[in-house]
Amino acid sequence: MHATVGILFAFGALISWGLGDFFIQRSSRHVGRTKTLFFLALFGAIVLFPFAAPQLPALLHMPRIVLQLVVLSLFILPVALVNFEALKRGKISVVMPVIGLELPITVLLALYLSHERLSAVQLMLIGVVFIGVVLTVTAIHGDEHSEKMHVERGAILALFAAIGLAVINYTIAITSQQTSEVLTLWFTHTMLAVISGVYLLVKGRFVSAFRDVRRFPVAIIGASFFDNAGWLSYAHAATRIPISIAVTITEGFVALASILGIVVNKEKLRPHQFVGAAIAICGILVLAYIT
Repeated sequence: MHATVGILFAFGALISWGLGDFFIQRSSRHVGRTKTLFFLALFGAIVLFPFAAPQLPALLHMPRIVLQLVVLSLFILPVALVNFEALKRGKISVVMPVIGLELPITVLLALYLSHERLSAVQLMLIGVVFIGVVLTVTAIHGDEHSEKMHVERGAILALFAAIGLAVINYTIAITSQQTSEVLTLWFTHTMLAVISGVYLLVKGRFVSAFRDVRRFPVAIIGASFFDNAGWLSYAHAATRIPISIAVTITEGFVALASILGIVVNKEKLRPHQFVGAAIAICGILVLAYIT
């Protein structure tokens, strides 16, 4: 029963993150990445506080955990901004398969630090995912006599975001196991809200940020709600089932976000990019299944 609940939470994270990244792209394009991060963090800090408050006194006796949470928060800040910038610049149907590389990296971290080993099939599937990603992010322009190849906008940023997100996935899971899911997420979100809020205040954009909520309520509220729901669901899953299994199930959000980009945003890809995205997504899902 414990594992079943964990798997259900993992699927909850899959759906929430897929919808969350879709709204994050819209919010980042409307109000910018810093304001988007501020509202995501503020939402989590406010909503999670009543549940985290009873556990706060325990932190006074856990200085190592507090330091770990501070470092984690400071690491999340640039990774989140790079991730949002990738979504802002690129097609979501292209960016999401690249971000999907966080799956094998997180699995490698979990298996290595747990002294487990990858099977030959898992290694092969990681290679398949990589090939699919390369095809997806590479666009060819020009006629048959003069073709030029370039990397899709946002793809390089998405690659850096994937590496950072893998580290965050693993660290949040470990910290949640050491303390609690709610306390871990409340602490990091509160720090991010304070840092990004102070930045907006210094830049004279703090007041306008709240006016933006009235202008783009669906994008901002949708991003804030679904992203927080995704992280909370993932943290709960990672405390009930192995991290490698939790992250592989949740990585299906890549497929959901890509589909939303194509269907809702009417994003257009070349045939080889469709093939690459399909290969990447299928490789991720098969790896999730066998892991």
